[in-house]
Amino acid sequence: MQSSATQGLAAEVIVVGGGPAGLTAAIALAGAGIDTALVAKRTSGTDHRTTALLAGSVKALDTLGAWERAQAHAAPMRAIRLVDDTARLIRAPELNFAADEIGLDAFGHNIENRHLVAALETRAGELPALARVDDDAEAVEIDDAKVTVRLRGGGAVSARLAIGADGRHSLCRAAAGIAVECRAYPQTALTFNLGHGRPHRDTTTEFHTETGPFTLVPLPGLRSSLVLVVDPAEVDGLCALADADLAAEIERRSHSILGKIEVEPGRGVFPLAVETASRFGARRVALIGEAAHVMPPIGAQGLNLGLRDAATIGELVVAAHRDGSDVGDITGPYEHMRRADVGSRMLAIDVLNRSLLSDFLPMQGARGLGLLLLERIGPLRRAVMREGVAPLASQPRLMRGEML
Repeated sequence: MQSSATQGLAAEVIVVGGGPAGLTAAIALAGAGIDTALVAKRTSGTDHRTTALLAGSVKALDTLGAWERAQAHAAPMRAIRLVDDTARLIRAPELNFAADEIGLDAFGHNIENRHLVAALETRAGELPALARVDDDAEAVEIDDAKVTVRLRGGGAVSARLAIGADGRHSLCRAAAGIAVECRAYPQTALTFNLGHGRPHRDTTTEFHTETGPFTLVPLPGLRSSLVLVVDPAEVDGLCALADADLAAEIERRSHSILGKIEVEPGRGVFPLAVETASRFGARRVALIGEAAHVMPPIGAQGLNLGLRDAATIGELVVAAHRDGSDVGDITGPYEHMRRADVGSRMLAIDVLNRSLLSDFLPMQGARGLGLLLLERIGPLRRAVMREGVAPLASQPRLMRGEML
């Protein structure tokens, strides 16, 4: 549905934001028969960034009928290799994780965001209960009975609940009066995709350096995505390199494990920071994805957390709708269900990242010992792998392959 036809449009739930988390929430709700409006401009399809979808996220997308359209563009991650590439006195041992050790074919799949969004857009277009409003939100207004989203092109949409999937500068969050806590890291991530001469063998390789991780993640064929975390002072120099020179630098930093490198178009630069909303829901607004939490691109946690947000809010809304309750009243239970998962993931990423940056010998020793124990103690290693892929504290029904 176009914005020109939205004067006075009403739904039970409005989803604001058309990224993967917002689309997933809209599909989950509309697929369960909830009258849903999705307010978001359609994307241009030029986003070359990638997302490492963990096994639970893949299962949720498959359950919603979207994964079959995306799978051909995704590469499985069957193994993870951690390499201490620092020059410090205390170095950790190399550590290898294999998905088959915990009974999985793969830890997850890596896919370019443009292909993931295209698959979700196609699935969303098949659902009669989903009204697509191809416009940007201009303002969000809340009263006791409803939320109204006013559109940039004119008109408005109202509902009992608004799901804010509108990113780190969320209008929904601001309208609900929810504060956000921010903390910046002295690091910047440079991201792009690359071709290479040797097969990656479905293995993610993460070199730990003094400035942060250097991570190569498989893509289909002889291609991988790269997240290179460096000191901000390095970024301008790296970005100024011609493709051939940057390829040579990446080959050097990767110790040529993938052979000759060819840099693809679409470099991205992202200062690293952590942002957390003080509440994930209030006043008929529930926040998902980067409207609720932003974390560094380390450990494949960011979008996977956002998809667990979407699955959780979908589960709560469907249950309230079937009980005849006001779906706008689920923000308290949603906050309770998501806080521990988000908090624990952020703490883990923060500790790992700071341990790489620290020159404090006891910190380096503790990190090395921790990785040594993971390498030597099988039950501990398997427990860590299971928790990383499918956290026990947060397994919404969709992540278990169950329809809402």
